[in-house]
Amino acid sequence: MRRNEREISDKKEMIDVLKRCSVLRIAFFDEGYPYIVPVSFGIEEKGDYPILYFHCALEGKKLDCIEKNGNVGIEADIYYKTEPLGHGITARYESVIGCGKVKRAEGEEIISGLNSIFAHYGYEDFDVKSCASLSRTAVFGIVLHSLTGKRNLPV
Repeated sequence: MRRNEREISDKKEMIDVLKRCSVLRIAFFDEGYPYIVPVSFGIEEKGDYPILYFHCALEGKKLDCIEKNGNVGIEADIYYKTEPLGHGITARYESVIGCGKVKRAEGEEIISGLNSIFAHYGYEDFDVKSCASLSRTAVFGIVLHSLTGKRNLPV
């Protein structure tokens, strides 16, 4: 990282940034080019790195990409503002990027993964099992193996 003073090196701080983000972008491997998708997500803190959950339909391009190669990159950010400086313009932000492996949730992990997504958006009391589309929903966890963060906070 070129700007060391902007690096977030503490894993707990990186997870805090993730918890405050509203969108997770996932980069899947596709036919010669990355396929990047913004998703709603949930976080479960487990082990050294959190597991990030997302959901999708039972068929489609995301699933095709996962079947070919379950390795993914992730990015999430919080944009605050852009402001002029004496020598130019700067963006104020916090961001996290990482890499991991996608695994399909099975059994009760489907419900706990969906619960983590609902909780992330303030609906921790919602009864996931009452969702009409539950039988048509696939849930996946991203088991992260690396995470880095960067910030340039407003002053």
